[in-house]
Amino acid sequence: MTAFQRDLKNFEKLNTQVLGVSSDSVATHQEFSEKYGLRFPLIADEKGKLATLYGRPGRAAFIIDKKGIVRFVHKGVPDNRVLLDELEKLRE
Repeated sequence: MTAFQRDLKNFEKLNTQVLGVSSDSVATHQEFSEKYGLRFPLIADEKGKLATLYGRPGRAAFIIDKKGIVRFVHKGVPDNRVLLDELEKLRE
């Protein structure tokens, strides 16, 4: 998550909203966000609804367009450059 924070301005330049999602509680997210100075939202998916919706991929990064269409999935934690490159492709 801290890597996303470091590149947050680059994501924002591409009109991208970064969100973090995990099954941790709201309180845990709040502590984590404060500890690492995160300036993007963290979603507490305690009941696993989002995980179920997206196939429970474990750690993964998704690029979802404004219409809700999944445009890119990377299982595991990608280098931000991978995501930024994919976002650039979508602008073309």
